[in-house]
Amino acid sequence: MNAVVAVIGGGYGGAAVAKALDTEADVVLVEPKDAFVHAAGSLRALVRPDWAENIFFPYDRLLSRGRVVRERAASVDARGVTLASGGRIDADYVVLATGSAYPYPAKFDTDSAAEALGLLRDTHGELARADRVLIGGAGPVGLELAGEIKAVWPGKRVTIVDPATELMPGFAAGLREDLCRQLDALGVELLLGTAPAEEPPAGPGRAGAFTVATTDGREIGADIWFRCHGVRVHGGFLGTDLAAALTATGQVRVDELLRVEGQERVYAVGDVTDVAEAKMAGYAMQHAEVVARNILAQVRGERPEATYRPSPIPSVLLPLGPLGGVGQFPSPDGPLVLPAETVSEYKGNDLFTGRFVELFGTGVPASA
Repeated sequence: MNAVVAVIGGGYGGAAVAKALDTEADVVLVEPKDAFVHAAGSLRALVRPDWAENIFFPYDRLLSRGRVVRERAASVDARGVTLASGGRIDADYVVLATGSAYPYPAKFDTDSAAEALGLLRDTHGELARADRVLIGGAGPVGLELAGEIKAVWPGKRVTIVDPATELMPGFAAGLREDLCRQLDALGVELLLGTAPAEEPPAGPGRAGAFTVATTDGREIGADIWFRCHGVRVHGGFLGTDLAAALTATGQVRVDELLRVEGQERVYAVGDVTDVAEAKMAGYAMQHAEVVARNILAQVRGERPEATYRPSPIPSVLLPLGPLGGVGQFPSPDGPLVLPAETVSEYKGNDLFTGRFVELFGTGVPASA
């Protein structure tokens, strides 16, 4: 009888670890959504509704031996998961891969791909009617959203506001200089060290002219706004035997093998971990490789030895539309800053949709 592995969450890390274990274990993937959502493509899906279907991948071809249970986990412990319906899945190994929530349009508060597509198309209509766009948050999401808007509507006025005084802190000076140059060339107004004193009257993504005062006394007029900050980890479902590993921020403490603190057969990947690095899809998928190797070693009666150590040099591929953007990778000589052409080739052109076509066994994605 094969070992049973319960993977809680079918996002980037969860889908990858489930796929990697499928041939040698009985994998049960617990995921409430009816399709994987490639969140890194959601901002382009907003401005290009004809392309939006490319970010949704049904789970029905992900596993050849295992199964996907479309339910929400109510409580997870070291021996399995209790479902919201009251059902129970006992497991020899548990992988926590529940990710995080983030404001729309970067992520969706629905489990239905059809509803998410409908929401994108509605918001696209609102955005198309707006001449002035306010973006709250100058992190990668806010910057990428600005680039996608400008790629489709170069004449729209786009303003990004952030209370931080520095853009992309921790990254190489060359990257930040190039980023500022490209934003300036696109006509994006960047206001750092300030924030709206209160939220605009209309909800995010709803068109309607307004003026807001900032904390430093300015006034900003816009016709629509989007919130691009405020990540929230999904970690409030852990049983008492796992809750001891929770941090104050709701993440779980893991060791270098990515095992949950105090556990031998419970692992975690992605945003839910307390690994000291940015929470990015690429890192979650690297976590999945390590966890899959360690679980397979244990299944075979061997010692788990695969380790994960975050790089002290942060990485990023930040497109500003299909043709622009900045990037940085670690190298033996320090940060390697990538030009816009390389960012476009690696990510900006198709936003990695081809990678997920292969993972989920679906058709060929449409061109960006």
